[in-house]
Amino acid sequence: MIDTGLCTGCSACVVTCPHDVIGYEHEEGKYVPFHLEDELGPADCVHGFGSGGGCTTCTRACPRFGAWENAADLHLFGRIREPDEMAGVWRQLYLTRASDEFVHRNGQDGGLVSAMLIWLREHDYIDAALVSGVEDDDRWKAKPVVVESREEILATAGSRYTYCANPLALPEARERGFERLALVGMGCQTSSPPTMWDRKAGKVSKPFLFNIGLLCSKTFDDAIFTELFEAKYGLKKQDMVKMNIKGVFQIWMNDGSYHEIDLKECHAWTRQGCKHCPDFAAEHADVSTGGIGVDNDWTLTIVRTELGEAVIERMIADGTIVTKPAQEDPEAMRLLRLLSIVSRRRWPQDADPAPAIGVPPPKKKAPAPPKVDEPVAPTVETADNSNGESSAPAAG
Repeated sequence: MIDTGLCTGCSACVVTCPHDVIGYEHEEGKYVPFHLEDELGPADCVHGFGSGGGCTTCTRACPRFGAWENAADLHLFGRIREPDEMAGVWRQLYLTRASDEFVHRNGQDGGLVSAMLIWLREHDYIDAALVSGVEDDDRWKAKPVVVESREEILATAGSRYTYCANPLALPEARERGFERLALVGMGCQTSSPPTMWDRKAGKVSKPFLFNIGLLCSKTFDDAIFTELFEAKYGLKKQDMVKMNIKGVFQIWMNDGSYHEIDLKECHAWTRQGCKHCPDFAAEHADVSTGGIGVDNDWTLTIVRTELGEAVIERMIADGTIVTKPAQEDPEAMRLLRLLSIVSRRRWPQDADPAPAIGVPPPKKKAPAPPKVDEPVAPTVETADNSNGESSAPAAG
């Protein structure tokens, strides 16, 4: 999986390995699993298909191995997505916002993820959640953490756009005795529990009771902070307060200044594990969310499962969140489909074909207009036109 470029670094294989022989490099420029038994080499696991092995847990847990999309679809929805369902199977589409202003202000966009985790915890759906936190000495260096209280949830709110393999916090959750967990992560991570459930990849997936997926077209290597933001624009990450992506990379600083950076400049720092990922819309979560559209104050919310629908409806009913139809933001709807298509187009042709089914071919770019100082030869249509008519250029 790693050699083919399909590995996203989600860490599902690491947390499910019953023999504890898969490690993980959670550091800049890597974010990939590796074989701990160095003396055998990466291709020879004595427990698996190597020297006399027979364990297949890692491949069964992998949300990019084999027919992973169909497996997760069938387990969650009882059917495979239709070819035109570019953003996956869903039941409801909303624009949502936390009604608690403190949660709203401290969260990303509408603050839905924070509001939902707090609600799930207070209503005894979960004991804790696996999320992305930050290192004590670096507010933008992400690390997998377990959060239990309202204060812990709000302390980890916001987006960072670098990668964090949140399932790696599972061992800590076990040590603390948490048996009912929510997982918050990008599509590569939230596809792993239903893939494990369908393929019966051990008992590791049982604690995952609720999946919150984050819309994601890519993440960036940590080096983008020093090599682009600071080197070119003088923006030091220790002075950054908040960031978002709305057609451009938005950065707010401690001094109150606001900056926009063209996303094309950021492409060179795209993380390797994202380059073939086909899942923008986190298609196998209970609820998928993201801040696409025209307004930073609302979160596009895709309700996918019966459980997700029940939770959202209860949150609406008790006033925890405010909602309006997603169709009220045509730009959000357009981007959801467009970015889902763009992500599916990068899925390799030699991999399982399911993620690319129904994906329309790219539109041909219109030819560049001629330069003003270049004469344009008149074109005369002939009787060979497809409509059988003869015509000449119209008079100027």
